[in-house]
Amino acid sequence: MTRTSAVSLIRSHSLSDVAEYAYAATAPAESRLIFLAGSCPLDEHGNTVAVGDFAGQAAKAVENLRTALADADASIEDVISTRVLVASARQEDLVAAWGVVRDAFGEHDVPSTLMGVTVLGYADQLVEIEAVAAVLDVPTSGGPAGAPSA
Repeated sequence: MTRTSAVSLIRSHSLSDVAEYAYAATAPAESRLIFLAGSCPLDEHGNTVAVGDFAGQAAKAVENLRTALADADASIEDVISTRVLVASARQEDLVAAWGVVRDAFGEHDVPSTLMGVTVLGYADQLVEIEAVAAVLDVPTSGGPAGAPSA
């Protein structure tokens, strides 16, 4: 099977253009939804990386998000929404993490929520990224679309 993105980003002309993301996104009913657990800044041994560094932890969380998406036969362009959690009450810390996430998504600026939280699950963890993706699985061979495969 091949995969095509099912995500359509919606830009509002009625709301402020200050936001660095689309205000909404849709996917057709036949899309396969992928709900990803929060992506954490952990290395392959389960250790928190970039201790004390919001941007560094965001970069590792994005890297791990990309890996989880690939394991689900999807990519960052298939993400339909995100929630970025940052263990800080300081807006500049949230912005440091958000800048890394925003840059990773590039033109595919999905609807997102950025939240400051009190604490996250792992020792020294400052950043976590939740995501939902949507893809359309298309048969690569066989008969016409919708025909059963042999």
